[in-house]
This record gives sequence, C-alpha cells and structure tokens, in this order.
Amino acid sequence: MTSLLGLAVLAAALTVPVLAFVPIGGGTSTHVSITGTALLQKVMETCKAVAYNNGYEFSPTGNSPEQIVQACLGPTATGDVSGAKFHSALQEIYMQNGLVDRDFVASAPHHFNSEAFLEGRSLITEGVAAIKANVRNENFQAARETLGRVLHTLQDFYSHSNWVELGNKEPYLNLIRPDLPIENLADMSTPTCRDCAGGTCPNQILSDILHQGKLTSGYMGIFSGKKPSGKCSHGGSSDLTSFKVPRGGIHKDERRPDNQDYHDAAVKVATAATLKLLEDIRLAAGDNDFLRMLGIARSSVVCFVIDTTGSMSDDIDEARKVVYEIIDEKKGTQDEPSEYILVPFNDPEFGPVIKTTDPEVMKKEISKLRANGGGDLPEMCYSGIQLALTTAPSYSNIFVFTDASAKDAHLQDTLVALIRSTKSMVNFFMTSGKRRRRSTRGGTFNDYKDLALASGGQAIQVTKGQLPQATDIILDTSTSALVTILQQDRNPGKPETFSFSLDDSLKNITFYITGTSLSFTLTNPAGVTQSSSQASGSLATIKTVGNLWRSTLNADRATGRWQIRLTSSNAYTIKVSGQSTIAFIYDFVEKFEGPHPGYAVLTGRPQEGQPANLMLPVMGRKGPDSLKIKEISLLSVSSSVSTSASISNMGNGEILATVPVVPGGEFVVLLKGIDTVSNTEFQRQSTTQMSVSKVNIKATVSSSMEPGKAFTLPFSVFTNGTGGQYKISARNDRNFPMAYPSSLSLTSGQYTNATLTITPPAGTVSGTDVTVTLDASSGSDSNYVVLRLSVLEKITDFYPPLCEIISIQAVCPHDVSQCKSSVWELVANLTDGNGTGIQSVTLQQGNGNLTQVIYDDPAQYQYNASCCSQVVEIVALDKVGNVGRCYHSIERSASAPAEKLSLLLMLSLLFSVFNVRPN
Repeated sequence: MTSLLGLAVLAAALTVPVLAFVPIGGGTSTHVSITGTALLQKVMETCKAVAYNNGYEFSPTGNSPEQIVQACLGPTATGDVSGAKFHSALQEIYMQNGLVDRDFVASAPHHFNSEAFLEGRSLITEGVAAIKANVRNENFQAARETLGRVLHTLQDFYSHSNWVELGNKEPYLNLIRPDLPIENLADMSTPTCRDCAGGTCPNQILSDILHQGKLTSGYMGIFSGKKPSGKCSHGGSSDLTSFKVPRGGIHKDERRPDNQDYHDAAVKVATAATLKLLEDIRLAAGDNDFLRMLGIARSSVVCFVIDTTGSMSDDIDEARKVVYEIIDEKKGTQDEPSEYILVPFNDPEFGPVIKTTDPEVMKKEISKLRANGGGDLPEMCYSGIQLALTTAPSYSNIFVFTDASAKDAHLQDTLVALIRSTKSMVNFFMTSGKRRRRSTRGGTFNDYKDLALASGGQAIQVTKGQLPQATDIILDTSTSALVTILQQDRNPGKPETFSFSLDDSLKNITFYITGTSLSFTLTNPAGVTQSSSQASGSLATIKTVGNLWRSTLNADRATGRWQIRLTSSNAYTIKVSGQSTIAFIYDFVEKFEGPHPGYAVLTGRPQEGQPANLMLPVMGRKGPDSLKIKEISLLSVSSSVSTSASISNMGNGEILATVPVVPGGEFVVLLKGIDTVSNTEFQRQSTTQMSVSKVNIKATVSSSMEPGKAFTLPFSVFTNGTGGQYKISARNDRNFPMAYPSSLSLTSGQYTNATLTITPPAGTVSGTDVTVTLDASSGSDSNYVVLRLSVLEKITDFYPPLCEIISIQAVCPHDVSQCKSSVWELVANLTDGNGTGIQSVTLQQGNGNLTQVIYDDPAQYQYNASCCSQVVEIVALDKVGNVGRCYHSIERSASAPAEKLSLLLMLSLLFSVFNVRPN
C-alpha cells in the first residue's frame, strides 16, 4: 500500500490503533490506516501546492504531524507549532469511520452488503454533497464527521464486492459521480457464487459472473441466515448466511492465505478511491479551507463574547484595543490567530456570530460595536457563550466581557455539556460598575467562576479601570502550542504546596492564581525561592490586578521539579501553562462488539463505579517516538488525589489507558513521561474537568436534514442507578423547533427508547449545521449527549461544469533554457448547462494568467503562460459543489507551430480530461 502511494516516510506519522476499527485487511491494513495514509498524502499534496503558490518550499524536517504542519505553514512558523488540532481532526474522522460498524452494523447500504449498490452510492454522494456544503459554511467539524462515515462506506465497496475479482485495479468512479450510472448489476434471481464447504476458498465467484463483468456483493445476516438462492455471503462467524449454500464468503476484510492477492488488491484500490474522493472535496473547498477542515492552521482561534449593554462602553473599548493589539503584534507570525469570532449579546438579543480569517474584517466588525440599552441587571450572556461554543472549533479559547449576571442561567448545564464535548476554554472578564450587584432574576458571578473552572479557564474580577491590565491573559493564550502543566482549585482554601515538573521544551511559562487575601512562595529545583511580595525577583516577574496574580518565569529558568507554596483560607485556583509541542489529546472511549469490534468515543460522562478506557494520541518534539510515557492518571482538581491507569501502547504514539474505577468528583487527565530529546521529565494536564454519572444517553445521526422537513432522531437512555422518572431536556443553537418527551420512566440496567424531532425552517441555507444538546437528569445526577446535524437541500444537479478547449497556440523552443522568452496560449469555453451555474473558475496548476474574456453562457477564458510552465489545469465549481476540470500539457508538442486544434483533437481532449454531460 505505501509503495503505491510513495508514503513510506509518512506511514510513521499515523497515530491510530490497529484495534480501533474494522480492518479492510489484516495486519496494519485497516479503515484507519487506509484513511490516514490517503489523508496524509492529500495533505502533503495540498501543502506543497500552497507553498508553491506563496513562494516558499514545502520541506518537512521530519515525519511527525507537528513537523508536517510547521512546514505547511511556511516561513512564518519559525517557532513551536502544535500538531494537536491536526491530530484532533484526524481522530474525529477515524472515530466516525469506525462508528459505522457500531451504529449501522446491520445496514446493507452502509457496507455495500447484499448487493445494495444504488443505496450505498446514494449514501456516498449525499454525504459528499453535505461535506461540501458544510465546508462552504465553514462548519468543519460537521464536515469531518460526515467524511469519516462516507469513507467507511466507500472503502467497504472494494472489500465486500467482487470489484477486484473482476480484475479491476482502479477505483469505480461512478460511486462518487452521481451523474454516471451504476450498471451491469447481478439481479436478484442470478446466482453469483459456488459453494465453499470449508468457508475459505480463493474465489467463489461463478465464471459466468466474471465473464459478463457483473457486479455483486456478499449477503450479510447478523440476525437471520436467509439469502436469495445462489447468492454469495459476506462470510465470517457472525454472518449467519455463510452457513447456507453456497457457503463461505467473499469479503476481503482480513488477509488470509486463501485471499491475500485479492485482499492486497482491495486495499490498494480502496486507498486510491479514498484519494479520488478527497481530491474532489479539495477542489470544491479550495486548498486553504481543505487544510482548515483537517485542523492545519496557524495559531488558536480567538473568540470574543461581548456584552453590549449601556454600561459596557469601557469594556468594549478594551476588547477592541486587545483585538487590535493581537492583530498588529501577531500578524504575519505563527501566533497570528487562524480565525476571529465575535459574538455580541444584549437583552433580549444575542448574536449574530461574526467569523472571519481576515484580521482587517475583524477590526472593522469590532469597531462597529456600541454600548446601548440594558437597564435591568441580567443579560443573555449564556446564549452568547452557547453560540461561541458551537461555532468555534474544539480546543478554542473564548473570552467573555460582561459586568452583569446571566438572565438565561437555565443554560448552565447545556454550557457544561458543550465545554466537555468541545474541550474549549472559557475565560471571564467581570468588571464592577453601576450594575454590579447580586440578582435574583438570573445567575450570579459565582456561576461564571464555576463555568470557567469547568473549562480550565479563568474568572477575573476587576474594576473597569483595571481591565486593561487584566487582558494580558488574552495575549498569553492567543498563541501556538499552548499546554497546561498544572491546574488545581481549592474551595475552601487551605495552605498547600503544589509540585510540578518543567521540561526543556517549555517556553513562556506563566502562573495564574485567582483569589483574595493570599500569598505564595515559588521554589526552583536548586532551592532558590521568591515570595509573592517580590514583584521582580530571581525567578519570575509578578503582577496583580483584581483577583488575579500573573507570574511569568524568567527566561533562564531551570528544568526539573518546582514547587509553589500557597497560603489562603479563601477559595483560590492555580494554573501553570507554557508553550511546547509535547502535548496530548484524549477521549473516553467504549468498546463495542459485533462482526467488527472496535472503540467508539463515549458520549457524555463516564459511568460511575465502572472501569473506563481513554484513547490518547501523544505528541513529541520529534514525533511520538521521542517520548517515554511513564504515567497516565485521573487527577482530582480539588484534592490532588489521583487514580492511576494501566497503559497499552497501541503504536505510533497512540495510548490506550484503562482505569479500574473512575473516581468521583471533578477530575482531569494527567500525563507524565520523559522527553528523550533533552532527557528531562515532563508533565501535561488536560484543562476540561470531567465527572461521572449513573446515566447514559445514546443517539445516532443517520443522515442530513432537509429544510422545512421534520427530522426524527432516535435516542435511548440508561441508568445503573435507581430507576424512576428522569427529566429530559434538549436545546439547539439555531432555535429550530423541537419536540421530545419531557420525561422517561427508566428501569435500572435497561435502555429506554425515545425520539426527538427537529424541524429546520424552509429557508435554512444548505450546509448549515445545528448542535443539539440532549440531557437526562434525576435529582443531582445527569448526563448528556452533544450531536451535530447538517441541513442539506435536496440535490438535483449532479453534473459537473463542462469545458471545451477552443484553441491552443504554442511556439516554444526546443532548448528548455530558452523558455522564458516564449509564451503559449489556451482558450476554453466553460458552461454548467442547465445546472445551478458556475460559482468559480480557478487555476489548479499553471503559472500563467487566467482571464475571463466572454461573460455569456458559455463563458470564455484565456490562459497565457511562459513556455517554462507547460501544464495547465482549470477547475470549474458549480453552486452545489460539482467539480469539472480541464487539463492540458504542451510538453510533447512544445516545438509545434501555432495552430487551431482539429475537431478530432478537441474531442480527444474532452474525452480524456473532462466528463462530458449526456444530452
């Protein structure tokens, strides 16, 4: 497989477990490895193109995702660049790919079983349309989740059908081209297989089927052994049809002695098919958005949620100043934010969300904010935060400016669920002013502190005059490769000494302590100390503002074990962070059984009193092999008590950690080990707090929604605690109408089924995503599931734009060294016929100039280039994402005289490089 793709160097960059998902083949050939290999190749191709277009060379210094991302970002990425978002994006795709085997185990179309070719193709084409629409609307997480599911179905075609037995070595393009027919299918009455008594035969397909080139696939029966007479079975112990004549099975999921050639062929063609589909999405998305979809961007996203009521003018001015400072200081560097998001809120309005990658656009938008209205105390703060959490990508930093409590405090559980789902960090800047007093109409400022703590963020209380000093924290965290070394809270406070390791890779190390009436002493590994009363000492520079102490370690700080002794009887929090490419991400996962067992991301909180599994991709300075993992534990944030996990190395930096019992209370994940680059100890801590529950909710998104049509979402609720009535609540970030039961009667140890109905309005734009948070609670125990659904208009235009090359004029010298003095020209007509219309025409290859010269239909384009640039590829995209391409090379005819192409040559070009629309 790697020899086909030329990706021997990149193979080591895959950080995925072999056991995680269904294998398309045995050994290392799994859905994950096939998907990962194709994704990495396509990322490399895209990065190379972006680098070429921006005048720099794409040359990774190694094969780790961090090194690939750094090379892709180019000359501005001169310091530490984290690959965490790239890892996270890949994990989302892999996990959704694997979930097809759990959530749709008995669905023939999802696996191309039982000759469900037309239905399977529909899943692929509808899914690809949804991905393209999501990307157009910058809903990248929804696009990734759909991509994972679509790729599973596409790859299964080559393992479960007889495509490779028919001698095919190239992908079946008709599966991703709905304008092309699926033909020559074996009908229901046509026998397709001979009997295989032993269950493993080299090739069971009947010779007539092979001779006629008919397409078939194995029937799969998990609950029944019935199948049409003479039909092939999928095979395997879980397939009940495989025991009915004709016995056996034709799947190529494992590499066995009887099928190794077919298995190897299936892996190769499935990988090639994955590349074809990814290229189609890339051309529709454009290179930059394709990379953004895969988490390859500069620094973090900066998201502001700002109260715009009348007393907030000073706060808005400071937020505006901070945004300008970020833009001006970090523009053109690796710390330049990859996206800016702004969510204003007032009462009763909140939003709209403004997001842009253009810093000048964000300057303009934030300059428009004006403080007005208000008067009563609480505002719609939580609604604004909800929009931010569902708009910003996972692991984002969100900064909230307000001087009032929240009127919509009923959303607090929803926000906690979203924080835990996205692992984003929420930081509050709470200013005192005329409206700063306790309210009985909504939440309190302590609620803000609780939300900040749950996310690993800070809740900073200052006067309006102190706000400019407090916002340094935004500049600290709006950076690349940000990691947390330690975070704890104590309520009530008590004197305590906190120890932590600083490794050689860390830079810009900062301490944050929030609280009142406190003091602390910092001690380095050599025993040198500095107290909080020393603003500038031998170890750090310490500043105070409001309830925040901010300490930055001196650049010459020592590696090793540090301590901070904190004394206070009041509640306080402590956090230590820095910049480093040594990091990890994690998900709680649960194992599922069936024909193809694997692991799925656990929705909601883990079960109380039960063992739990975590999947952790770890990242080192030179890839995962440069780390030695010593300890993974679940750490209480209020007591420092930890529960150690057993560790299984799944290969290439992927760790499966298992705890015998999940601890009670709020906890985080702690990782410790050795950085072999410097041979120093490191520790990293997750920021988002998690806790256990006796309740569990399961729900599956099976398809996209259509505007104006009700969509039914089945879900089920389970408890291993006391049965009885459980309250059900659901919310979505688009305010789409929903209907669901307000309560369910649960029996301990059993799932209870129910449905939620959601209806997107008729005018909803195709590609809109909606985040639904579903919660079940009884007393103090609750759990949740967070789901992303996409809205997609029914697609009727399946045909790509067409290209007709009118003329090519090329008089180029034989001597390549003389090419600069000569030029060549191509003229082409482009049309979308009766389709939705051409949205864009761009150059995918070529260094020349592409100019539109006729604006009618068909539109005419002229391309001029130096004879040094001998290849051109023009990409036309219609309004629903269908992609058409024109390709031409003058390499073979560089010395030919200028000429008008003959009709025969034009037809030949059209046939070979473009898909001609039928009449």
